[in-house]
Amino acid sequence: MNTPFAVRLAVFFFAGSLAAAENPRPNVLLVCVDDLKPLLGSYGAPTIRTPNVDRLAARGVRFERAFCNQAVCAPSRNALMTGLRSTSLGIYDLATNFRVAAPAAVTVAQYFQQHGWRTEALGKIMHRGHGNREDAASWSVPHWAPRGGNYVAESSLAAQAQKGISDPRGPSAKAKGEPGDPGYQPADVKGPAVESPDVPDDAYADGKLAAEAIQRLRAAKARPAEPFFLAVGFVKPHLPFSAPKKYWDWYDRNSFPLAPVQTAPEGAPDYAPTAWGELRAYTDIPPTGPLSADQQRELIHGYHAAVSYMDAQLGRVLDELDRLDLAANTIVALWGDHGWHLGDHGQWCKHSNYEEAVRIPLIVAAPGAAARGVASRALVETVDIFPTLTELAGLPGPKLPQTLDGRSFAATVRDGRAPTKEAVFHVYPRTRPGVGAVLGRAVRTERYRLVEWKAPGADPATAELELYDYVADPLEKKNLAAGQPEVVAHLRHLLAQQPEARPQVKSNEPAAPKKKKKR
Repeated sequence: MNTPFAVRLAVFFFAGSLAAAENPRPNVLLVCVDDLKPLLGSYGAPTIRTPNVDRLAARGVRFERAFCNQAVCAPSRNALMTGLRSTSLGIYDLATNFRVAAPAAVTVAQYFQQHGWRTEALGKIMHRGHGNREDAASWSVPHWAPRGGNYVAESSLAAQAQKGISDPRGPSAKAKGEPGDPGYQPADVKGPAVESPDVPDDAYADGKLAAEAIQRLRAAKARPAEPFFLAVGFVKPHLPFSAPKKYWDWYDRNSFPLAPVQTAPEGAPDYAPTAWGELRAYTDIPPTGPLSADQQRELIHGYHAAVSYMDAQLGRVLDELDRLDLAANTIVALWGDHGWHLGDHGQWCKHSNYEEAVRIPLIVAAPGAAARGVASRALVETVDIFPTLTELAGLPGPKLPQTLDGRSFAATVRDGRAPTKEAVFHVYPRTRPGVGAVLGRAVRTERYRLVEWKAPGADPATAELELYDYVADPLEKKNLAAGQPEVVAHLRHLLAQQPEARPQVKSNEPAAPKKKKKR
């Protein structure tokens, strides 16, 4: 007997709904953390308390050799969202929006959105400020940012106000120079570099951010047919090191060791280290000269407290993900946008090509992946995250206006042992005396880093070189380029296989792309 067409159609859709229920599209929780280096318990740091980052690492793969593509906020976040290195975009500064260079580029969030995900951004995802902005086209609903400044202590607010009164630049001034160069002046007026008031977690932005993320997860739970791509951007441990007193109380300041090497690498170009102008803009930091041991320990203490504060807010979000039974079908990726110098080589902040500035924490936990609590030493870089997330989510290989610079490491997320590639690449701009603007294009392999300093398009013979061996000299004490020509030749060959770096694009900004918002 023939089955009626309507019955067969109903059976077909019922079977399809069962298959969809058994293999639902995974959610994505992308956690971006500002200035977070791999100073974390799960990365072997004995002095820090980060139980929530560590429990996330126990769920997935911790990448020991992950690197940013430029150690400063805006270019690093451009690389995350577009899959393009600074050298491909031609954007090395804080102010230039990525759509100036690539107006038609599709971000990773847009790509998920095009395939049916609801995309939302909270906190710092793209760099906002210095004339730059969030990318409205990437998000299904408007970007959300917590209200409030960097300070809550009366003394800090007074110091900030006093500097604002005396600052000749005025409240609407633009930044002068780049943060790593001598003479850098920030656009905004700073107060002290640290504060530790006895206040609740929600007194600061990251506490408010965690509360909003929890609300977004609860709303997503009520929309089971619509997968979410939720990007949560914590600002701590970015300067100033402001955190509630209880997190400062977790540490004994006198127990912190200072960096064992406090001079620039022997034989490095004079312009290669950062001048840490970002830190010198704060009221309690001397405008010139080194920091005393007490000042160094205060900053190290503050960095630890700010990381632990952020970790606690991450814990609130992970707790809610578990409570709502969303974790089993959610890809969770935690990414630090770049590292941070804590006195090594006499440097502070980021803004360099050295290991402490460019090595980042990266943890990825994916539904169904066999790898749990695994430490991978495979080389990965920020531009690899875009194709990795799309592959883990089961999306087709991106067909985009831009050609991605990254390569998926989804296979390593799944089993923890799969190799990735021979080298990763990063860059930092500098001013070279007698030459002008140059780029330090760097290649990092398992053992070595080579930095090639030259102007974009200039003859390679004009370059100055740095070479470091992380087996023989893990603290980068000496530039070895002059004494190891065969290693230099191989690494320069790897660099030469990359497209020539674009010079910095001009900031003649096109109109922002428009899109219809969901409500």
